Amino acid sequence: MTKIAIIEDDPVINQMYRMKFEADGYDVQLANNGKRGVAMVEEFQPDIILMDLQMPEMNGAEALTVIRKNAWGKDIPVIILTNLGEEESPKEIRGLGIHSYIVKAELTPRQVVQRVKEALGQ
Repeated sequence: MTKIAIIEDDPVINQMYRMKFEADGYDVQLANNGKRGVAMVEEFQPDIILMDLQMPEMNGAEALTVIRKNAWGKDIPVIILTNLGEEESPKEIRGLGIHSYIVKAELTPRQVVQRVKEALGQ
C-alpha cells in the first residue's frame, strides 16, 4: 500500500485529505507541525510527503531541510501544499528537491490526489 505523509497544521485540511486519500486506498499519516512531521516521516517512511509551509514549532522549509539531510528522507518526493504563492515561499525550499508546488485554494482535493498519483507514476 502506498504511504502518504501529510504535514499540515490545519486539522480540517488534514482530515479532508486523509479521508480523500484513504478512500483511494492510500495509507495516510498526519502531523500538525514541522517538528512532529520530521519524526513521523522518519518512522513512517512514506512514499510521498504533502507539506504545508506555514506551521508552528518548525515551518515547512525547516522541516524539509532536516528531512533532506537524512538518508531516510533525501529521495522522498515532496509536494508543497500551501496558501502562499510560489513567489512568496521561502527561498530555502528551492534547493530541496520539491516535486511540485500547489496553492491549496487553486485545486480541489480530487485534483491534489491526481497530482500525487502523477508524482508516484500511478
